Amino acid sequence: MKKIGFIGVGIMGRPMAKNLIEQGYQVVGYDLNEDALAQVLAYGAEKGFSPQDVAARTDTIITMLPNSPQVKEVVLGANGIIEGASRGQVLIEMSSIAPLVSQKIASQLAAKGVEMLDAPVSGGQEKAESGTLAIMVGGKNEVFTQNKEILEVMGGSVTLVGDIGAGETTKLVNQVIVAINIAAVAEAMVLGKKAGVDPEKIFAAIRGGLAGSQCLTDKAPRMFEGSYDPGFKLKLHIKDLANVLETGDELQTSMPLTTQVMAMMQALSNDGHAEVDHGGLALYYEKLNGISLKKE
Repeated sequence: MKKIGFIGVGIMGRPMAKNLIEQGYQVVGYDLNEDALAQVLAYGAEKGFSPQDVAARTDTIITMLPNSPQVKEVVLGANGIIEGASRGQVLIEMSSIAPLVSQKIASQLAAKGVEMLDAPVSGGQEKAESGTLAIMVGGKNEVFTQNKEILEVMGGSVTLVGDIGAGETTKLVNQVIVAINIAAVAEAMVLGKKAGVDPEKIFAAIRGGLAGSQCLTDKAPRMFEGSYDPGFKLKLHIKDLANVLETGDELQTSMPLTTQVMAMMQALSNDGHAEVDHGGLALYYEKLNGISLKKE
């Protein structure tokens, strides 16, 4: 069984690494946050001392990091993965980053004989814990096939969508749909409550019809409880939409709805809500309309 390096064991990476350990994989963990790393070591992981060290001691390396700059630094920087990796190894890059960055990193690794898959995820902390994430993968089919068993420990659905960069592009599409869907749920529920109808009864009435969605099912109850402990932090969705809009500009793609939801999220962040769950978009509509969706 392959020995896996796992770099980035925060809210998402920690349960993903735990699931691998529980399935019998040897894991070498690394994170700048010593508290987060300590939890993974308590699950049975070995301690890594740098990305270079992790790469030198493992067969396959997984990264789960905040954004493009962190991934570039961990993979290509001083004491980075590229300095410890050797021909035949595979990097599974599971962070949500810009597709062009993913392609550039893969190109530099390939020059050293190291293969790469870009494999961002969707589902948040809850699905990371249950091992049921949706994983969208870009890369060579043979590399995907060789590593699919590892990915299936962490994901309920694992899909190869194209070459390097395609996984990240698919994740950007996912984040656009999720952001706009959450905003639509909040906007509509505020309308219903202002009209004097119980939003929970609206939810029960529409969830099985065409308006039903995973976003409605997962996020509307949070709105009714006024509970926004993060499964996926608002600031991370802002980061993803920044990558969306950057990619849209490069491809000359007009994205008016995404631009509008991004402005809502940034307004919430400026109001001190950067750390709440992205379902906290409801707070924007509550402030705008002077009403609360929280059940009284």
